[in-house]
Amino acid sequence: FFLTSLDLKLGKKVNEGKTKEVYELPDIPGCVLMQSKDQITAGNAARKDRMEGKAAISNTTTSCVFQLLQEAGIKTAFVRKQSDTAFIAAHCEMIPIEWVCRRIATGSFLKRHPGVKEGYKFYPPKIEMFYKDDANNDPQWSEEQIIEAKFCFAGLTIGQTEVDIMAHSTQAIFEILEKAWQPQNCTLVDLKIEFGVNMLTKEIVLADVIDNDSWRLWPAGDRSQQKDKQSYRDLKEVTPEALQMVKRNFEWVSERVELLLKTKSQGRVVVLMGSSSDLSHCEKIKKACATFGIPCELRVTSAHKGPDETLRIKAEYEGDGIPTVFVAVAGRSNGLGPVMSGNTAYPVVNCPPLSADWGTQDVWSSLRLPSGLSCPTTLSPEGAAQFAAQIFGLNNHLVWAKLRSNMLNTWISLKQADKKLRECSL
Repeated sequence: FFLTSLDLKLGKKVNEGKTKEVYELPDIPGCVLMQSKDQITAGNAARKDRMEGKAAISNTTTSCVFQLLQEAGIKTAFVRKQSDTAFIAAHCEMIPIEWVCRRIATGSFLKRHPGVKEGYKFYPPKIEMFYKDDANNDPQWSEEQIIEAKFCFAGLTIGQTEVDIMAHSTQAIFEILEKAWQPQNCTLVDLKIEFGVNMLTKEIVLADVIDNDSWRLWPAGDRSQQKDKQSYRDLKEVTPEALQMVKRNFEWVSERVELLLKTKSQGRVVVLMGSSSDLSHCEKIKKACATFGIPCELRVTSAHKGPDETLRIKAEYEGDGIPTVFVAVAGRSNGLGPVMSGNTAYPVVNCPPLSADWGTQDVWSSLRLPSGLSCPTTLSPEGAAQFAAQIFGLNNHLVWAKLRSNMLNTWISLKQADKKLRECSL
């Protein structure tokens, strides 16, 4: 094969799977090249065929999915797309477990659990683990088996903490991708992923690939319209016409997967401050909004000293059709939030800057509202931004993905801090 775009010097082949090859990159320490093949397989390669163009389709799908997850804040091995059929990734030692997350019961789950009807829904999504062993058809493993195997990769021993991190990450990754497919009116039925230990950072990251072999996708939730590899597995016999049908399904996915990186939904936060002396407090709100990818504007207006101007500014943001969350920043007597809340149908949240001298008294003017008003109060600037993000996340899968990823990363950092503390005290 040849590499388009910037030619890279390839080192030795590190690994070869059924659908890809992995090469060292001498000029980029700590990285490898993941080169896809034009090969499609099923049943641990009991059936395999050459499918012209599959390498490019798989590479596009994987690159978009990893970009989406990485921008959300999920730690992955993906670095960048290198050519039509290859991408650069951090060099990882792979953990030989396939993690499967299911929203809907179908496929092998039904065979292993007779009596469960196809279409049964799992809340929360169901997680299963399979040990990668082609000779034994990838047997299902329990958490206990993974822990007892005492795996060690890149110097990291896989114990309870690491298993918990992978399980929580699997669910978060599934939920982010499920949400991303919803605007395309497409149901993510299940997902198969793998993790590795990054050789440089020694942390567990999402690795390998996520392409059309990795999931089941049912447009409009209808199995008969399936667009994933199941359409290949289900073939009675592989004819050139049948392979073309499978290829069209794969192309359908690779065309739409690029749309996962975009959203039609807009939104903005407008911070109104009673005085420019509150600017540093407001800048923190703006900075936190940026982490969610939400535009934020700062304005100065006093509902006490210039109510007409406050209402004029409000009208400016109501008239252009962009969904807006107002944040009222006013200390002492907060008239700003309640006046805004009484005069707009858009959400208003109070985020008063509290002074050491009068903080406890001042906060009451934000909390004790006249009837018919509703502006919640949060004292943390970051909390105000997060509240706005949660509102926009209802219709914007990219904002929702960042919120979901934040939850996961907070959970992981607590888990790792606990592990570290126990190791120190032993």
